[in-house]
Amino acid sequence: MFRLTREVRFAVAPDQTDAAPGASANGFAGVPPLTGLGHFFCIQATVAGALDPASNYLLNIRDIDRVIRQSAVPLFRRAIDQRRFGGGASVLVELFERVRHAWPRRSLECLRLWLSPFLSLAVNAGELPMVRLSQRFEFSASHRLHNPALSESANCQTFGKCSNPHGHGHNYILEVTLGGSPDAAGLVIPVPTFERIVSETVINRFDHKNLNVELPQFRDLIPTVENIAMVIYRMLKPQFDAIKVKLAAVTVWETPKTWCEYSE
Repeated sequence: MFRLTREVRFAVAPDQTDAAPGASANGFAGVPPLTGLGHFFCIQATVAGALDPASNYLLNIRDIDRVIRQSAVPLFRRAIDQRRFGGGASVLVELFERVRHAWPRRSLECLRLWLSPFLSLAVNAGELPMVRLSQRFEFSASHRLHNPALSESANCQTFGKCSNPHGHGHNYILEVTLGGSPDAAGLVIPVPTFERIVSETVINRFDHKNLNVELPQFRDLIPTVENIAMVIYRMLKPQFDAIKVKLAAVTVWETPKTWCEYSE
């Protein structure tokens, strides 16, 4: 099974009409383009299926662009004009239902809407009517990768420079993903509530800390990126369970090239 993801970028501005968006001199920046104050969106569409034997495409990306834009631009504009955009989840579900059968013999698996570079909503075909809400955070921390059950030479061989006795640091990116059915306002959870729980439970405890020394969770646990993701998930889960919101996954980026997702 092949899965192809295409990011479709577009703007909704006050001077636009409901006419289908035309060509642009800079499709990379979005079609229609943002020409001033307005709303800019990115939608990532994941389509699954077999390759076309003639083209070896799963799907021509121009067909994805056309279908998404023709439905999304007028739909988002009307939602904003009618002040019913809310948290965006209900509009994304409506868009998913409009385009899910647009490509014969291909299945639309996911639509992910980026409301900002850090906040996104996602609809997965197998989870409807549930919507996923993801928010990114950051914290800086130091750690040492060291297993006391191993010799110093074995630690150096296993962890390399990361076993430096004085530790080393990272600027971590944390993405927390929640799942649930959107309420009447189109929200899985109010974003300020979401941010407060993560900040109080994780960020305030982890930021500018030595994880091995100052976090009791790592006294007997090596703070690899895998274990950091697991610990954060297990710290957050009771907090969201208490307000009946599902914690779907936690992803931690140690560097732009290394990250780990954890879920239970």
